[in-house]
Amino acid sequence: MTGVVATNQTILVVGGGISGITAALEAAECGKDVVLAEKSPTLGGRTTLLYRYFPKLCHPTCGFEINLRRLKANSRLKVLTLAEVVKISGSRGDYTATIKISPRYVNENCTACGACAEAVQATVENPFNYNLNQMKAAYLPHAMAYPQRYVLHPSIIGTPDAEKAKAACKYDAIDLTMQEETIELKVGAVIWATGWQPYDAARIQPYGYDRFANVITSVEFERIADPHGPTGGRILRPSDGKEAKDIAFIQCAGSRDENHLRHCSRICCMASLKQTSYVREAWGDQGRSTIYYIDIRAIDRFEDFYARVRADATVKFVKSKVARITEDQKTGDVILHGVDTEGYHRYETRHDLAVLAIGMEPSVNAADIPAEIIADSSGFIESSPEGSGLFGAGCATNALDVNRSVQSATAAALRAIQVVNKVARAET
Repeated sequence: MTGVVATNQTILVVGGGISGITAALEAAECGKDVVLAEKSPTLGGRTTLLYRYFPKLCHPTCGFEINLRRLKANSRLKVLTLAEVVKISGSRGDYTATIKISPRYVNENCTACGACAEAVQATVENPFNYNLNQMKAAYLPHAMAYPQRYVLHPSIIGTPDAEKAKAACKYDAIDLTMQEETIELKVGAVIWATGWQPYDAARIQPYGYDRFANVITSVEFERIADPHGPTGGRILRPSDGKEAKDIAFIQCAGSRDENHLRHCSRICCMASLKQTSYVREAWGDQGRSTIYYIDIRAIDRFEDFYARVRADATVKFVKSKVARITEDQKTGDVILHGVDTEGYHRYETRHDLAVLAIGMEPSVNAADIPAEIIADSSGFIESSPEGSGLFGAGCATNALDVNRSVQSATAAALRAIQVVNKVARAET
């Protein structure tokens, strides 16, 4: 059992990515009781899947580690992982949240020693690397996972592998009897911060993501470039393991398109500009990056970063919406077809690898949120009805970068605090 106690002066934050963590910390540090519910086994969301942030190119650990310290130090903040909010009923100041908690099969005795992972043989796809490689079915999600506790994949429960994991644990941390449980929490306000997911690249048929191995997405490239990723940081082609030195970055893959996502996903241009630095870092002057773009959207302080990339002799810009991609079946090379609008000439350009700057869509479509909200045409939370105590935060409300997600989360926390403050005053 979770042992979490909540009242109508408690704030529930749904989603444990950078927005959810920020909202929860801001509210808790203002003296409010907060429950943070995250569906996956660890906090951090997609921010922890990044290799580096733009524009400073620092690693996410530098910001995430500070938040973890704040989180561990605050007794008012309770964290539930593997927790999915399935229903919210009631009204402002008096909500009941129904939360389904899946079993981890590992209890709080875990020291993250890794003995269970060494004992099991079964492997499963690794979601931390966007399923580009396999991991043991007893696993720590990533090095900075919170809680710092292993997880047993449900697929091995009831198999000899699960018994091997239990036998290998010296701390009695493996509990194979754990069951799914459902709890109800009374809360005064809810912050919905369930983040974003990459648009399904297979739906962009002319680009052949589901047909050509050497067409990948920007989020997959981010993991490939990371030393902790599936290739140990070596930029290699999925088809044959060949070094990929000539790389095409295709902008607006699924964004600003009436057939896919109508909105601009905002981060895509900056993500591709950042990723050209990975190519230069890996191959020096031998590397080649070509950015195919409609226009580059680098706002505020990012304009300086764009200017630096533009001045890099290894980076070429082609103003064009790529029409389609084909494959040289003998070499595995990808061939991009389109029209360069600066000069209006057709091209058929060969590259080692094509990276789709894939669009962002909400992880939970606003229409599917188990509470009353107002959704926009892209599925983001547009606003809350008059008198509501449920507030959207971060990429649940729009396509945002990390900085703007944090700002959005802080604003949502302030709104939620106002609600529970009114509840407290009404009861005194």
